[in-house]
Amino acid sequence: MMTSDGIGALLRGIRERAGRSREQQAQRLEDAQGGRFFDPENLKRWETERRLPTPIFHEPIARAYGVTVAEVRRAIAVSRQFRRQSKGELSDVDRRRLLGAAAVAVGAAGLPGIAQAREAIDSALIAAPDGDLAYLESAYERHRGGYRGRAPEAVLTEMRADLDLLRHSLARPHSTRARTDLVRTAAGLAGLVAIIQHDRGDQPDAARWFSTAERAARESGDRRVTAWVLARHAMVGANYGAPRQAALLAAKARRAAGSAPTAAAALSAAVSARALAAAGDRAGAMTAIEDVRTLVDRLDGEDTADTWTGYPAQKHYVHLSQAYTLLGDTRSAYAAQDQALALTRGASVMTRALLTLDRAACLHADGDPSSAAATAAGVLEQLPTAYRTGLVGSRATALHRRLTGRPQDQLGQLLADG
Repeated sequence: MMTSDGIGALLRGIRERAGRSREQQAQRLEDAQGGRFFDPENLKRWETERRLPTPIFHEPIARAYGVTVAEVRRAIAVSRQFRRQSKGELSDVDRRRLLGAAAVAVGAAGLPGIAQAREAIDSALIAAPDGDLAYLESAYERHRGGYRGRAPEAVLTEMRADLDLLRHSLARPHSTRARTDLVRTAAGLAGLVAIIQHDRGDQPDAARWFSTAERAARESGDRRVTAWVLARHAMVGANYGAPRQAALLAAKARRAAGSAPTAAAALSAAVSARALAAAGDRAGAMTAIEDVRTLVDRLDGEDTADTWTGYPAQKHYVHLSQAYTLLGDTRSAYAAQDQALALTRGASVMTRALLTLDRAACLHADGDPSSAAATAAGVLEQLPTAYRTGLVGSRATALHRRLTGRPQDQLGQLLADG
C-alpha cells in the first residue's frame, strides 16, 4: 500500500519517464555515491515502499534523480505519514518522541559529542526499533558490494559505526519478527567482517567473526544465510592450509543449503571442490565441480549479483581456477582464468592478483619455473602495499616454497621486501 505523493511514486515516475530500467537507475545511484555498490533490489523496495530510504541515501537520491534533497525528504515524510495512518494514529507520547528525534537529527547533528550523547541515550531507551533495523538492512546491502577498489582496512573503518549501532540494537528488546530480521542482518554483517579479516590474513579473528555470524544465522532460522556463512568460513581453511577442516565445513554448508539452486548452494559446492582438491581427493573434487556447474546453470536474479553474497559467473570461474590449479589440470585452469579475468572489473585488485598467482602456479606445474616466478613477482610489484599480505601473500608464499634455485630467490626477495 502506498500513496501517489510518496517516495515510491516519485522514484518510479522519474525513472520510467526517463526510460531507465531499475538496473540502469541503480548504476546512477552507484555513481552518485562515488562508485559505492547499490543493489537494484533495494531500489525495488523503495519504489514499492516496502522500505523507505534512510538519511544516508537522501543526497545520492537527489543527485541521481535530478531533484532536491528537500523534495526527497518531503516525499519520504508523505510515505511515512501514510504508513502511520494506515496502521492507526500514533499516541501523543510516540508523536512527541518522533518530533523530538527529528529535531535533534536536523538541528544538532554537527555539534561536538552529540553523536555519542545520542548513542548513550538511545541505548538506554526501549523504543520502536524500525528505524535502526531499516538502516542496518540498507547498510548491509551497501557493505556486501565488496571492496570496489578500496583497501580492506578502509572497508572495515567504514563499517565500524554500523557495527556499533548493531551492537546497541541487539541489546534492546524486540518483537519476535523484528528480532529475526535483526539477527539475520547481524549474521550478514558479521560474515562480511569475517571475510575481510580472512583476506587480511587474520585467521583467528576471521574464525571468531564467522562463529558469531553462524550463531546469528542459526537463530534467524535462515538456511541460506547459514549455508553462506559456513561456506565462507570453509574458505579460511581452503586458503590457509587446512583443507580437511575446510571440506568438513563445506559439507555442513551443503547440507544447510539443500538442493535448491541458490548462491549459497553454489558457493558451498565450489568451496568443497577446492578443499577436496587441496586434500588430494580428486574424485570428490571433480564431483563437486560438476555439482556447482549444474547449480550455476539454474541460478538467476539476486543469486547472480556481483556481491559477497551472490554467485555471479565471474566468481564461479575464480573458484574453478583455484580448483583446477590444485588438481594440476592446467588446461582447464587457464581457461577458467581467462574467463574470470574477462568478467572482472578493473577495481577488483585482489581478484586479479589471485588469478594471476593461480596462473603462475600453473606455469610451474607445466615445467616453467622461471615464468612462474616472473609472473608472480610482476603482480606483487604492481600491487599496493595493503594487498601484498593476507590471502595474496599466502598464495605467493605457497608458490615460493615449491620453487627452487634462482626463481625461488627472485620471488623470495620480493616477498621479503613486503
